[in-house]
Amino acid sequence: MVKIKVPHTLILLLYIMIGALILTWVVPAGEFQISVNDLGQTVVVPGTYSTVDDAEQLSPLALLMVIPQALGDAQGVIFFVLLIGGVMGILRATGMLDAVIGLLLRKFADKTGWLILGGMLTFGIFSALIGVAEEYLIFVAMLVALCRALKLDGITAMGILIVGYGIGYGLSLFNPFTLLIAQAIAEVPPASGLWYRLALWPVLLAIGFHHVYRYAKMVAADPSKSLLADLQPSGAVTQASDYPALNTRHKFILLGFVVTLGLLVWGIKEHGWYLVELSALFLGFGLYAALISGLTSSNAANRFIEGAAELTGTAILIGFARSIAMLMEQGQILDTVIYYLAMPVEALGAHFGAVSMLFIQSILNFFIPSGSGQAFVTMPIMVPIADTAGIGRQVAVLAFQMGDGLMNMIVPTNAVLMGILGLAGVPYERWFKFIAPLMVKLLLACAVSMLVAVSIGYS
Repeated sequence: MVKIKVPHTLILLLYIMIGALILTWVVPAGEFQISVNDLGQTVVVPGTYSTVDDAEQLSPLALLMVIPQALGDAQGVIFFVLLIGGVMGILRATGMLDAVIGLLLRKFADKTGWLILGGMLTFGIFSALIGVAEEYLIFVAMLVALCRALKLDGITAMGILIVGYGIGYGLSLFNPFTLLIAQAIAEVPPASGLWYRLALWPVLLAIGFHHVYRYAKMVAADPSKSLLADLQPSGAVTQASDYPALNTRHKFILLGFVVTLGLLVWGIKEHGWYLVELSALFLGFGLYAALISGLTSSNAANRFIEGAAELTGTAILIGFARSIAMLMEQGQILDTVIYYLAMPVEALGAHFGAVSMLFIQSILNFFIPSGSGQAFVTMPIMVPIADTAGIGRQVAVLAFQMGDGLMNMIVPTNAVLMGILGLAGVPYERWFKFIAPLMVKLLLACAVSMLVAVSIGYS
């Protein structure tokens, strides 16, 4: 039996970029007109799609030119990742991370189920409430180290984080970056329809938890069945006693970390902080940790640079991921894809039209990985279609939420996903093998929920 060797994640992204370039040669260029609505939002105008006859065809050289352009466009996320890496380098030098991992090991050594469930709930709730995503990068190293110490692997660690935050986004409660924008465009009350999303939460969480926990049990029983078995570091499994005790300095650094997280939540919610402010916040925490731990300035600087340097590969992956959507934007085929995907919805009737809307939003997430960007581009088109087909505007919003949020867990064009996997040392193709079966189960459950939503007149 011939074993197919899966290429490096960077090569996979390059293949997708080539496919996107070829699409720009065969798919007609087109565009919707855009306008500014009463809320000051720039949105597309439904019913205004037209082909662009004089669109410039991209040359093969565009494949090379788009990479530095995409790196520049994604610079906010890239520099945030590098700065987080630097701060993590300082934290590792303080010994606080090892002390906390030892503490968690003693607490959860025989309670991995509770660790997985608690972690997924925590990440999911923060994402559902305030749209946290990039901010989870700070937890990646600790989660991976903890799971490996528990005889698990990096896939389990990323399952806790990514599945948790993906379900949180997919069933947002008050997320200002996706839900509230989509509801404003659809002209339904802010955060309305909460009861149905709350009812769906335990269903999707149970599906996600079962998938992650079953895999974790399999790896714990037989490490050779891990999807990362050939990539795991060799050597004896560390025990709780191998880690240092939590001393006074560690406790002050941990307190500073908790305060930093509190400021992060407050800043996002009250002042709309994003990557620049959050980068500054974590840099301040890194300086605080270095001072409290007693690291010399030169040692702290070296550890910071080493930590940032370790994430250079991750930064490159983020740029390549952004390149795919940028090629389609430059080729002016994105609006064409949206136009033709939306056409069948009205013909399918309310129930199956709603299900098709879910899958359309899921597909579009590959091309528009930004949640707010997808809302601005697709909701003005989907809302009038929903009205005509008798689907209901709240149902259209729910289709957008699920399609956007859940697909964040699998689409390689999502810079945050690629950044998290890069930090964890998990190749994308290994992650795909793990997450693809779960995505099928979650999308089927969501399809049923869409049928129910139309039947009960969800509003």
